[in-house]
Amino acid sequence: MVDVVLAFDVGGTKTAAALVDAEHTILDSVVAPTPAADGPEAVIATMVDLASTLLGRTRRARIRAVGVGTAGVVDVPRGTIISATDTFAGWPGTPVARRVADELVRIGVGAVPVHVQNDVDACALGEAKYGAARGTSDVIVVAVGTGVGAGVIVDGRVIRGARHVAGEIGHLPIAGAAHLCCPCGRPGHLEALGSGTGMHRHYLSLGGDPAVEDARGIVVRAAGGDATAGRALDESAASVGRALAGIATLLDPGCIVVTGGVAGIGDAWWRPMERAFRDELIDVLAELPLRRGELGGDAQLYGAAAAAWERVEAES
Repeated sequence: MVDVVLAFDVGGTKTAAALVDAEHTILDSVVAPTPAADGPEAVIATMVDLASTLLGRTRRARIRAVGVGTAGVVDVPRGTIISATDTFAGWPGTPVARRVADELVRIGVGAVPVHVQNDVDACALGEAKYGAARGTSDVIVVAVGTGVGAGVIVDGRVIRGARHVAGEIGHLPIAGAAHLCCPCGRPGHLEALGSGTGMHRHYLSLGGDPAVEDARGIVVRAAGGDATAGRALDESAASVGRALAGIATLLDPGCIVVTGGVAGIGDAWWRPMERAFRDELIDVLAELPLRRGELGGDAQLYGAAAAAWERVEAES
């Protein structure tokens, strides 16, 4: 038998599950759409179905613990969701750790510890341990995609805050975003301008072509010489860079890692983001490394697995 942990990445559109061994190698993984609009029981059922699929493909794995990275604000000690966007119907208040543990007992896995954390925190832990920030004890990992979030790691441990919202940088007030509304309902936040959705809304506010559907479309238009698209791209990326400079000044990390779908657009986004970042840094931080994420979409699974293995070691 091979000892493994079961790792989950529960996102708004897809849920991934993986078996990860003690050498932190993903042995097998599977993905399914997340039925976020159908309520917590549907989401939990999807997670259990994925676990059953993985276990059905191997007879040599013994699950020692479970790690979950999920959208939403998480009370980690209790394994319960505190708040979430409207994408996840009824997700706030869901005792994810207890429900997953109960369901795994029901399908014959047995009683195992379940660790639940925010998905960006899981991403940060993955990049810190196995990705772009490995070997660095103080790290900020920022995910820029549909939204903007960060995981903060100090002395090798994820900082969650007194109310479990440390790293929610998408809600930082940022210059240039006053005309845009954040998903939280307030104007002027980083996510309202710096996210992929925010870039698109900014482009439309500047008089851009409504036929352009998303941030990647804006990048294509900008590359073709569309001045409005170029402005929207530059100003959205720069807002992220300025925010990161402020966070760097506050926390003085060993490095900052930037990942996510928008960051993955490439140099057209990265250059204005890094230029704004460097322009705002104080001299003592001038050489602070700004790195691209290395683990891509697997970062959350690696971080969830790392937390699960920590539970195994703590209870040994």
